[in-house]
Amino acid sequence: QVQLVESGGGLVQAGGSLRLSCAASGRTFSNSYPMGWFRQAPGKEREFIVAINWDGDRIDGADSVKGRFTISRDDAKNTVFLQMNSLKPEDTAIYYCATKRLPYALPSEPYDYWGQGTQVTVSS
Repeated sequence: QVQLVESGGGLVQAGGSLRLSCAASGRTFSNSYPMGWFRQAPGKEREFIVAINWDGDRIDGADSVKGRFTISRDDAKNTVFLQMNSLKPEDTAIYYCATKRLPYALPSEPYDYWGQGTQVTVSS
């Protein structure tokens, strides 16, 4: 069973930065599996932020984070990162990482495995 564990969340002032990590276990982790980051703010639907494919190609999601958030992966450490810069109060949410069951899965296919989330709070 694939397990994903996010870390790195916390409280930060507006304009600050955070780096989230997502450690994967339960399967031989390689760059064959797409990895994505999502977030959900109170009272709002879950929002897709960004994903990274097996070939390093990035798939952008929310326009509100473009130019501020960057996804990367370290396959040797089975970890995906989300670097968040110039944070705004509206970035406050629980951030989740996710992956897919099949290798080389298409962007249109759903995410099958989810982490428990990490809270990010940005104060004004």
